[in-house]
Amino acid sequence: MLSVVGRLEQHELAARRRVDGLREEADRIQAELAVAVQEWQEWAIARRRVDTVLAPDGGTTADTEVTPDPQDADAQAPRDAAKPKSQVPMWRQGLAWSVLSVDYQRILKALADRLRLGQGPLTCQERAAAFGMDVVPARVEALRSKAKRLVARGWLLELGPGRFTLAEGVAGPGGGS
Repeated sequence: MLSVVGRLEQHELAARRRVDGLREEADRIQAELAVAVQEWQEWAIARRRVDTVLAPDGGTTADTEVTPDPQDADAQAPRDAAKPKSQVPMWRQGLAWSVLSVDYQRILKALADRLRLGQGPLTCQERAAAFGMDVVPARVEALRSKAKRLVARGWLLELGPGRFTLAEGVAGPGGGS
């Protein structure tokens, strides 16, 4: 007959073998997950690239987004309407949202809606999900880049790392006040 200590050692050995087996399985699943995530991101990138190539402008980069030098902002002629991939002007009192491209207006509208509903700032991941985008690093970083550009131009405030809200004075789409 086995002693109590012997029986405990048997149970401990069985439990350790189970833990080792589960760890091996978890490692295998983690590796499989990493491969699947990488493949998913590559397909998402491929789809976006094909969308760009098949775009009406043929995917040209002639009208890529340009952010003007703040020192040149006063020398530029006023802009009345947004153009695709337009520049982001410095915010000033009374400046209408229509000077911004649709993408930037969409960001401002989402944040204005949050303020109107008494909700706090919005992260780029939350914004990507709200816009119906795939919440993948490329999409989130594109939104973060746009938000940072709006912060630099005075349209938004970054209250904490990656948490954006409208700057004080920036109001509805009709005007900046």
